[in-house]
Amino acid sequence: MAPLIYFVFFILNALLDLLKWAVIISAIISWLVAFDVINLRNNAVYQISRFLDAVTRPLLAPLRKVIPPLGGVDITPIILILVIIGVQSFLLFPLRNTLLGILG
Repeated sequence: MAPLIYFVFFILNALLDLLKWAVIISAIISWLVAFDVINLRNNAVYQISRFLDAVTRPLLAPLRKVIPPLGGVDITPIILILVIIGVQSFLLFPLRNTLLGILG
Protein backbone atom coordinates (compact mmCIF):
# COMPACT_ATOMS: atom_id res chain seq x y z
CA MET A 1 0.00 0.00 0.00
CA ALA A 2 2.92 2.36 0.70
CA PRO A 3 4.10 2.52 -2.95
CA LEU A 4 0.60 3.55 -4.04
CA ILE A 5 0.50 6.32 -1.44
CA TYR A 6 3.96 7.52 -2.50
CA PHE A 7 2.84 7.51 -6.14
CA VAL A 8 -0.36 9.47 -5.48
CA PHE A 9 1.46 12.09 -3.47
CA PHE A 10 4.23 12.27 -6.09
CA ILE A 11 1.57 13.04 -8.73
CA LEU A 12 -0.12 15.63 -6.49
CA ASN A 13 3.20 17.32 -5.80
CA ALA A 14 4.08 17.33 -9.52
CA LEU A 15 0.70 18.85 -10.41
CA LEU A 16 1.18 21.57 -7.80
CA ASP A 17 4.64 22.28 -9.23
CA LEU A 18 3.19 22.54 -12.74
CA LEU A 19 0.50 24.89 -11.44
CA LYS A 20 3.14 27.03 -9.76
CA TRP A 21 5.05 27.31 -13.04
CA ALA A 22 1.84 28.07 -14.94
CA VAL A 23 1.17 31.02 -12.61
CA ILE A 24 4.73 32.31 -13.02
CA ILE A 25 4.73 32.00 -16.82
CA SER A 26 1.25 33.54 -17.05
CA ALA A 27 2.39 36.56 -15.04
CA ILE A 28 5.51 36.96 -17.18
CA ILE A 29 3.50 36.73 -20.41
CA SER A 30 1.01 39.30 -19.11
CA TRP A 31 3.91 41.69 -18.36
CA LEU A 32 5.43 41.12 -21.79
CA VAL A 33 2.08 41.82 -23.45
CA ALA A 34 1.51 44.91 -21.30
CA PHE A 35 4.92 46.35 -22.21
CA ASP A 36 4.37 45.44 -25.89
CA VAL A 37 7.36 43.11 -26.04
CA ILE A 38 5.21 40.33 -27.47
CA ASN A 39 1.93 40.68 -29.31
CA LEU A 40 -1.23 38.63 -28.89
CA ARG A 41 -1.80 38.82 -32.65
CA ASN A 42 0.84 36.11 -32.92
CA ASN A 43 -1.20 32.90 -32.91
CA ALA A 44 1.28 30.88 -30.81
CA VAL A 45 1.50 33.59 -28.13
CA TYR A 46 -2.28 33.93 -28.14
CA GLN A 47 -2.84 30.18 -27.70
CA ILE A 48 -0.27 29.92 -24.89
CA SER A 49 -1.74 32.97 -23.16
CA ARG A 50 -5.30 31.62 -23.41
CA PHE A 51 -4.27 28.20 -22.08
CA LEU A 52 -2.41 29.67 -19.11
CA ASP A 53 -5.27 32.05 -18.43
CA ALA A 54 -7.76 29.16 -18.47
CA VAL A 55 -5.59 27.24 -15.99
CA THR A 56 -4.82 30.08 -13.58
CA ARG A 57 -7.97 32.24 -13.71
CA PRO A 58 -10.19 29.92 -11.60
CA LEU A 59 -7.60 30.01 -8.82
CA LEU A 60 -6.75 33.70 -9.06
CA ALA A 61 -10.34 35.00 -9.31
CA PRO A 62 -11.30 34.34 -5.66
CA LEU A 63 -8.05 35.96 -4.50
CA ARG A 64 -8.68 39.00 -6.70
CA LYS A 65 -12.07 39.47 -5.02
CA VAL A 66 -10.38 39.64 -1.60
CA ILE A 67 -7.05 41.33 -2.41
CA PRO A 68 -7.28 44.60 -4.35
CA PRO A 69 -4.45 45.70 -6.67
CA LEU A 70 -1.83 47.66 -4.77
CA GLY A 71 -0.93 50.74 -6.77
CA GLY A 72 -2.08 49.09 -9.96
CA VAL A 73 0.02 45.98 -9.31
CA ASP A 74 -1.80 42.66 -9.00
CA ILE A 75 -0.10 40.64 -6.25
CA THR A 76 -2.52 37.70 -6.37
CA PRO A 77 -0.11 35.49 -8.38
CA ILE A 78 2.46 35.89 -5.61
CA ILE A 79 -0.14 35.03 -2.97
CA LEU A 80 -1.23 31.97 -4.97
CA ILE A 81 2.37 30.78 -5.31
CA LEU A 82 2.84 31.15 -1.55
CA VAL A 83 -0.35 29.16 -0.95
CA ILE A 84 0.83 26.40 -3.29
CA ILE A 85 4.22 26.24 -1.57
CA GLY A 86 2.47 26.18 1.82
CA VAL A 87 0.22 23.32 0.74
CA GLN A 88 3.22 21.38 -0.53
CA SER A 89 5.31 21.99 2.57
CA PHE A 90 2.84 21.97 5.41
CA LEU A 91 -0.06 19.82 4.20
CA LEU A 92 0.98 17.41 1.45
CA PHE A 93 3.99 15.72 3.01
CA PRO A 94 2.63 15.57 6.58
CA LEU A 95 -0.60 14.10 5.19
CA ARG A 96 1.39 11.49 3.29
CA ASN A 97 3.35 10.58 6.40
CA THR A 98 0.16 10.38 8.46
CA LEU A 99 -1.45 8.06 5.92
CA LEU A 100 1.65 5.89 5.85
CA GLY A 101 1.59 5.74 9.65
CA ILE A 102 -2.09 4.76 9.74
CA LEU A 103 -1.95 2.20 6.96
CA GLY A 104 1.46 0.93 7.95
